[in-house]
Formats: sequence, structure tokens, C-alpha cells
Amino acid sequence: MNAPAIRVENLSYRYPDGRVALDGVDLNIAPGERVAILGPNGAGKTTLMLHLNGVLSASSGTVEIGGMALNRKNLREIRRRVGVVFQDPDDQLFMPTVAQDVAFGPANFGVTGDALAERVQAALEIVSMTEHADRSPAHLSGGQRRRAALATVLACEPEILVLDEPSANLDPVARRELAETLATLSATMVIVTHDLPYAAQLCERAIVLDSGVVVADDSVTAVLSDRELLAAHRLELPWGFVVPAH
Repeated sequence: MNAPAIRVENLSYRYPDGRVALDGVDLNIAPGERVAILGPNGAGKTTLMLHLNGVLSASSGTVEIGGMALNRKNLREIRRRVGVVFQDPDDQLFMPTVAQDVAFGPANFGVTGDALAERVQAALEIVSMTEHADRSPAHLSGGQRRRAALATVLACEPEILVLDEPSANLDPVARRELAETLATLSATMVIVTHDLPYAAQLCERAIVLDSGVVVADDSVTAVLSDRELLAAHRLELPWGFVVPAH
């Protein structure tokens, strides 16, 4: 049998001030699966996300990516396999032009010459940003900046895409455009979000995390239809939203 795309076993993390952010998390995500990580502020969602490519190191427990243990020896390969798109595009856009930003990641992994140019072109085409290749990221709209940040990760051709609040602060059109782009991708996807309709639109499965513990793991339809579960963990559907059947 193929190894899970992501396997997390008994993962715990304590911040330097002693606060427990993750407390014995177990998680298996199959290749190609799209999973939403839901929960209130302070639940540990972003902390979990930052363990998936080694930005944070576990206090205890293990993380495996495609059967490869996340450790110091494998860290470079893990970061090639797992692309993280942060909530704030400023964390990923820092070069003079969009094309230079998109080239930065694959160049860092040793891609050069025509192969690098092809990576940049392909990533910009996926996010419909080709015409903005030579623009400064500072001159883009919020939605364009979010798509450019996604392109910087896609250019590295990751097997797993982890997105932190991808719809945050986007206007309705930009939100829809980003969802349409994400829906075309074949990578395993983990989406950390408070946006429950976005989770319903993009994911088949939802995991609810609260106080560093997994409290629910089911189809996105089952989780979003459980009003008591949502209320108990400070999650709420927008007024009038009907949970779609997947």
C-alpha cells in the first residue's frame, strides 16, 4: 500500500512560555485528499501547519511525509515536497518583480536555466498572473498578491500544498478566483481556515482542532451539518448558508 501523504502520530508542541499548542495529535491524509483544518482562534491550527514542513519542531511525536520522517537529515527534501502558502503574502513576496519571486524557490532547490524559466511560466499560468510577471508585488491588488504567493509555491512543484486562511481579506471576486484556481490543482491539500463555506467548496474532509486536540474528523458535510459541534468550538456558518451534499 502507498504511504499516506501525511502521517502525524502523537504530535505535541509546547511554546517556550509553557503553553501547550498541540496535545497528542494523530492524523493521516491520503495522497490527493483535500482536508480542511477548522477550529477557533488559538486552537493550534497554524502550529500544526508549521510542523508539516519543519518550520516548527515537535516537542514529542512524529511527522512523516510520503513515508519519509521529518528530521534534520530529510528537511530539505520535505520542504520540496510540502509547499506552505502563508496567510500574509508579504511573507512570500519580497523580490523586485513577481517573476523573480516565483523563481526564488525552485532556484533555491537547484533548478536553473530554461527549466527554471519554464517553472516560472507554468506557475504564473496556473494562477492567471502571466501578464503581471514583471510588475512589483507592491503594485498588485490583494487577490493578485495572494495568487502570486501561491505561484511562488507551485513553482517548486510540491506534492502537498498547505494554505493558511487563503480567503482572508479577499473581496468576493478574488475569493472566487482563488477557489477556482485551487480546485484545478491535483496536489494533496490542507487548508487551515475559519471560512466554513470555503472549506465546503474545496474540501471533502474536515478536521476540527480545539485546544491542541482533534475533536472531530469526518466528511466536510457531516462536520458542517453538526450545529452542536460547531457551536461547542466557536464555529458558525454564515446566515442562510446551506451545507452542500458531497
